Amino acid sequence: MYVAEALGLSKPAAEKLKEKNVLKEAFIKHPFFPDVIDAVRFDKRFAGLEEGTVVAKTIHGVEVVHGFPKIRRALTLYPTIKLHFKGEIVFEEKMNGYNVRIVMFGKNLYALTRRGFICPYTTEKARELINESFFKDYPNLMLCCEAVGRYSPYVPKDVYGVDFDFYVFDVREKRSGKPLPVKEKEKICEEYGLNLAPILAQCKAEEGHVVGRRVVEELEGSGREGVVIKDVNMVVEPIKYTTSETNCNDLSYAFRYFNEYGKDFMFSRIVREGFQSFEFDDEEKFRERCFRLGKAILESLVKSIKDVSEGRRVVERVELIFSSFETFELFTEHLKRSGVNFEVVELKKRGGKVHAVIDRVMKSTTDKIKSHLGGALW
Repeated sequence: MYVAEALGLSKPAAEKLKEKNVLKEAFIKHPFFPDVIDAVRFDKRFAGLEEGTVVAKTIHGVEVVHGFPKIRRALTLYPTIKLHFKGEIVFEEKMNGYNVRIVMFGKNLYALTRRGFICPYTTEKARELINESFFKDYPNLMLCCEAVGRYSPYVPKDVYGVDFDFYVFDVREKRSGKPLPVKEKEKICEEYGLNLAPILAQCKAEEGHVVGRRVVEELEGSGREGVVIKDVNMVVEPIKYTTSETNCNDLSYAFRYFNEYGKDFMFSRIVREGFQSFEFDDEEKFRERCFRLGKAILESLVKSIKDVSEGRRVVERVELIFSSFETFELFTEHLKRSGVNFEVVELKKRGGKVHAVIDRVMKSTTDKIKSHLGGALW
C-alpha cells in the first residue's frame, strides 16, 4: 500500500488506519485530476501528522502534503503577546476566506482544503490564477493561501473587491510543513507575482499589545477578520486574534443555521467578546458591544424562524463561476460526497463561462424550527 511506503508504516498499520476511518478518500477520480492515481487524507491527527494531511499516489510517485497546523488564539493582547514571543513580530491580516494548500502533482496544480479534500472548483481557480513556474523552481514547497471573494463556494464575502482570488500567508515545505521566514515568503511572492496577505505592522514583542490594539481597531468595521501574529523567523508558532465584528458575524451566521453548528462554535465567540470587552471597552463601548452581540444572535435566528413560518427552507446561497459544465458537475459530485445537502437554483452559460447559483439547504435547522413551530418541546 502506497500510504505505508510513504509514511514508513507496516501494511497492517496502514490498513488499520483505514478501518478506524482515520484515512479517508481525498478526491474523485476523474480526467480533471490527470496526475493523481489515488489519494487519501487524514481525517484526524496521527503521529505528528496534522488533520488534513494528504498522501497521493501520482504518475511520478507518492507525494505527502502535510496538513496545515491549527493556530491557537489569544484572548488578550496583554500579556499574551509579550509572554509568547521574543524579538521581532509582524501582524499579518487574517483574511476572511477559506484555507487552501496549493501544490503541483505531475504537470498540474491541485488545491487542497484544510480537511484535505482536493476541491475541483478551487483547483480550477488555482490553475487559472497561480503562476505555476514557482512550483517548477521549488518542487518541494507549497503555497498556503486564503481563498477569498464573492464567488467562493465556502465563504462568500464581498469584502476585498474581488470575484475570487488567492492570498499567500505561508510558504511551507510540502512534506514536513515547515514554514519559510516572513522575508523569504515576501520575496517569493514578489518574484512570482503572487498576492500576499497584507503585513499590517512590525514591532518588538514587548510593544506588541500596543501596536496590536491599534491594528485591530483599524480593522474593525471594515469587514476584515483580524490578525495572525507571527515571529519574523517563523520559529515560534503564530497566534491569532479576531475583531469584534468578526465574532459577531460568526455568531450571526451560526444562529441563522443554529442546528447545523455546535454549541462550542457559538460559546467560544461569546467568550472572545467578553475578554476583548474587558481589555478594550469603557462604559459607552461596553453598551455598544452588548447591543451588537445581542443583535447578532437574535436577528439572524428570528429571520430563520420567520422563513420557516412562511413556508421557506433555511438556505445559504452561493454564486459560482466555472470554466465548463464538466467542472461544475465534478464540483457538485464533490459536494454530494462531502455530505452537503444542496440544490442548483440556476445554471447558465454566459460570456464563455458557466454561472451557477447553488443553495446549501440547512435541513437540520429547517426541520428543528418546523418542529417547534408545530408545538414540539425543546
